[in-house]
Amino acid sequence: MNSTPDFLTYSPIPPDADVWGLAIVGSGRAVIQPRTPYPPQGHGEGHAFTWQTGRVLGAYQLVYIAEGSGEFESKPTGRVMVNSGSVIMLFPGVWHRYRPDVRTGWTELWVEYVGPTADRLLNGGVFSDQHPIVELRRNEEFRVTLDSIHQRVLQPSPGFDAEAGSIGLQLLARLAEERRGCAAELPLDTAIARAERILVEHLHDPPPMPAVAAELGLAYSYFRREFKQRTGFSPRHYLQRLRLEKARRLMGTTAEPIKSIADRLGFNSPFHLSSAFKKEFDISPQHWRRAMMQRRESRPPFQQETP
Repeated sequence: MNSTPDFLTYSPIPPDADVWGLAIVGSGRAVIQPRTPYPPQGHGEGHAFTWQTGRVLGAYQLVYIAEGSGEFESKPTGRVMVNSGSVIMLFPGVWHRYRPDVRTGWTELWVEYVGPTADRLLNGGVFSDQHPIVELRRNEEFRVTLDSIHQRVLQPSPGFDAEAGSIGLQLLARLAEERRGCAAELPLDTAIARAERILVEHLHDPPPMPAVAAELGLAYSYFRREFKQRTGFSPRHYLQRLRLEKARRLMGTTAEPIKSIADRLGFNSPFHLSSAFKKEFDISPQHWRRAMMQRRESRPPFQQETP
């Protein structure tokens, strides 16, 4: 068991958070004994809460329950149980509350973080406030990584600690891997992953979406709803996005005419491709290709060093 005493720290959001993508702005550890008040004292304004009122944070937090059990509640989830070896993911702007079981207490370790990388992971569907509890299969690895952040926080150095932010990103990567591992065990997630492969492999001439659903043994309406929930796109929009991403790569790396690219990727006409491209990326294919050419031409030529 880690012998680090209980602590909590908060720091201002550094300007470097936007540059590096992720910054640790708070952390702590607390051992809550059975039948003792919760939460412990010491949390500052914007972080303190009671079970009766709950709270809304302005940042992200990961709360790792190393021992004990309890409960968590938020508006998207309702009340759910939290077991030892679980991580509670807290999201900015989402009302929540949590507490240990009075019979067991718990040991909690947490970090608070901000930055555009965290926002992109949430907006990209890697994490969701509808599924904030992650039960870890590899507790010790996560604990060691979290402890390394705490050690840096307890021995601070001047200036922005970019390495602490990078370790925080490791924690998020581990949680994403845990979620993928659990999802892979579910038949429906396996079916959706298979549907994604079908669309990737048949960009030019995909089968009708109801036929894809039938091949997976799913009703189309159910397939469409679950596909969107897991990928963030309807099946047709997902296919369209794949085609447009490939079109963008071809335009940026080849001189192939747009008409030829449209034919290759199953668009009805160059106009159809151009219209969809501008709607998706907010720029026309012609302007995007021209910008890529100008960027390449502005690079200094490679010069081999003279021995």
